Amino acid sequence: MSAAQNPHKRIMLRYFASLREALGQGSESLETDAATLGALRQELRARGGAYAEVLAPGRAVRMALNQELSQETAALPDGAEVAFFPPVTGG
Repeated sequence: MSAAQNPHKRIMLRYFASLREALGQGSESLETDAATLGALRQELRARGGAYAEVLAPGRAVRMALNQELSQETAALPDGAEVAFFPPVTGG
């Protein structure tokens, strides 16, 4: 099966500020079949617990794909770095 036919990919996840505190970790490596950032967020919510809470629909969470702010419709490539963070960090 070619890479184009296999949607399975490995990505790096990073969590910042209150999300990192709630989840108890700052980063993790993940294998996923998610095609978009929105699908990835949904996959993470399905873990339940703190993931379901901090990534819930309607919660203000920003996402960056390879260090660029992105929308949930952005395609998720193999080897991507995805960051989740609240709209206001630091100060």
